[in-house]
Amino acid sequence: MTQQTDQERPGIAAAVIVQDGCVLMVHRRVAEGELSWQFPAGKIKQGESPEQAAVRETEEEIGLTVGALKLLAGRVHPMTGRRMFYVACEAVSGTATVAAPDEVAELAWVRRREITEYVPYGLFEPVQKYLDVALPGTAD
Repeated sequence: MTQQTDQERPGIAAAVIVQDGCVLMVHRRVAEGELSWQFPAGKIKQGESPEQAAVRETEEEIGLTVGALKLLAGRVHPMTGRRMFYVACEAVSGTATVAAPDEVAELAWVRRREITEYVPYGLFEPVQKYLDVALPGTAD
């Protein structure tokens, strides 16, 4: 049996969903190191774009139908070593709820000033820059 290298493992797509002055975060049942609160995310399937994966994973994990707005950025995550893609999304229909309780313990709509309480090590710079614009006037 051969080990997959990081380049061969499927990438992960994360949906950055902003609504009503908040960004959606999910609390994982199983943390990856320090990562317990994060954006809805999951593996990109073969033949799928990061945008398609972010939309699909959001529906599967939290029952919210979203539309992809744009790919914000990609990187190899410094804590997990996984290829990550961050996709700005907008809510289209439904209500965010825990739809995959085996993966997600809870969710929260987080104001900009509260992000560091959920992600104390800070957000990836392109994601933070997007939220600085998408969540105007909510820093205090």
